[in-house]
Amino acid sequence: MAPAARVAPGEFPGLVQLQKPISSRYLSLPERERIRDLSRDGASLRSIARALGRPASTISREITRNTGPAGYQPYAAHRTAASRRPRPKPSKLALEGQLRDFVQQGLLVCWSPEQISKRLLTEFPDSPEMRVAPETIYQSLYFQARGGLKREVQAALRSGRTRRRARTDPAKRTSRFRDPMINISERPPEVADRAVPGHWEGDLITGALNQTAIATLVERTTRYVMLVHLEGDHTAETVRDGLIKTMATLPAHLRGSLTWDQGAEMASHKAFSIATDMDVYFCDPASPWQRGSNENTNGLLRQYFPKGTDLSVHSVEDLEHVAQQLNGRPRKTLGWETPAERMRDLLLTT
Repeated sequence: MAPAARVAPGEFPGLVQLQKPISSRYLSLPERERIRDLSRDGASLRSIARALGRPASTISREITRNTGPAGYQPYAAHRTAASRRPRPKPSKLALEGQLRDFVQQGLLVCWSPEQISKRLLTEFPDSPEMRVAPETIYQSLYFQARGGLKREVQAALRSGRTRRRARTDPAKRTSRFRDPMINISERPPEVADRAVPGHWEGDLITGALNQTAIATLVERTTRYVMLVHLEGDHTAETVRDGLIKTMATLPAHLRGSLTWDQGAEMASHKAFSIATDMDVYFCDPASPWQRGSNENTNGLLRQYFPKGTDLSVHSVEDLEHVAQQLNGRPRKTLGWETPAERMRDLLLTT
């Protein structure tokens, strides 16, 4: 598809520009000629729309906006419509003024583009001209020709990058594991809605410099917590063996599935599944809310295992004591029962 002709604001395009093909979203010159002919024959707006394969609202808007003193003339209408589409449009931050000053000041005190955009709503609630999207600010910073912010303002960006980093479509990412992963989108509905017990969420909490770690497991229905002691390291083999040993303590009806993020520690997920008969479902990248119970539990565990500390000093008995404390807390989401009470009931069922 050829790009639309670029026309300066207020300048009428010539015949050559009018004849250039543009996006099918816009009415073409032949379509406008047909609108004139059908209108002269007394056709209704709806019948004209059917003849052109366009919505009736498009035809109504075209005639209303582009009819001149001499009536609807296709060439004049086409020129007028083309003059309304100047490209590229100047950035809102390209011109000096109050909006640009506000954005600059926000960046200089280390506000993010999103914070600046939202703060404008509070500071200038009745001024529509004082609005700018976060993406517009980013574009002005990364592509100087599209905005008016001075280059030194880039130093205020938290990332420190001078170029925009391309984001890869998650669907197109290469799997980081040799064995194919099962995405969380394939997880059965009874797991997602917590209707059936025995489905777990897991993750690691790490210590100073990510040298030591503890594996955490939370049962989705009861919020019951189990902590896995990882002695020495948290490689894929160590995590696999620790999880297999922990899951072996549960009856078969409580070994349904495990949901984990795409951390390298789960590279041996296939071997874990074979040993436990549990499917492992992997969350999308950077989507911790997809295993929200585990994320919440990890936050609670930091009271016992602070960030930046050596987690290897905690014994198996220490981990069991902490898990017992969490499992003994009454939970609002459980009707003020404890996870331990809910798990006890499940263990008693056959």
